[in-house]
Amino acid sequence: MYEILDDTGAQVILGVESGDSIRRLAHHLHTPYETVRLAVNRLEDAGYLEYDGGLSVTDDRVQDAARELIAASARVSPPSIDEAYVIPQFGEWPFAFTRIDAVYVWTQGGYQVGRSPDDYPLFLAVRDQDVEAWEAFFESFGLPTALERQPNDEIEGSLQIVLDPQPTLDIEQVEGYPVISREETIAYMRENFVQFQSALAMLDRMYDDLDLGVAYQEGERAQP
Repeated sequence: MYEILDDTGAQVILGVESGDSIRRLAHHLHTPYETVRLAVNRLEDAGYLEYDGGLSVTDDRVQDAARELIAASARVSPPSIDEAYVIPQFGEWPFAFTRIDAVYVWTQGGYQVGRSPDDYPLFLAVRDQDVEAWEAFFESFGLPTALERQPNDEIEGSLQIVLDPQPTLDIEQVEGYPVISREETIAYMRENFVQFQSALAMLDRMYDDLDLGVAYQEGERAQP
């Protein structure tokens, strides 16, 4: 079992949604198609996955084991930034990237500000009712959580999860990432216009249906 359920296999087990194709699953996990295909083949041969018009897990207990494996691995070897973006998708509750991460997602990785590999908060919008569940979930992965960004010298490691509780969530999908709506993201950017002026101009160029009227010249970039 343990040879088959390596980190990739565990991510596949946790990331699969009933009816998924391999391509959709790879997109969801932000993992190369061939890597996911090989893992799926191993898991099918072992009886952990089955395909009937789409992939599905044969036993929920396998998902529990996969979650424990990934969480234990994360506590021993802290996840990378890329891995941290995938981990929330293994939770059982809805979420959406928000604030700086919503800007990052909607610009398809084109705009990044105010973070470094040594001090990297991820911003997640979650439902009010799920806050404690998310806190326990991230604790199992050794990732600190708070409702506001914490100074880097007050946490262990470089990663932290900043939760933004909301009564309800309006979730969209962009490049496989759940994210708050574009309208909410633009409103946040306008509230922090100096920081995100160039990102607004970038969105204006990326999406034909926008007319934000934001002028920006390179060299005017605001410092984080």
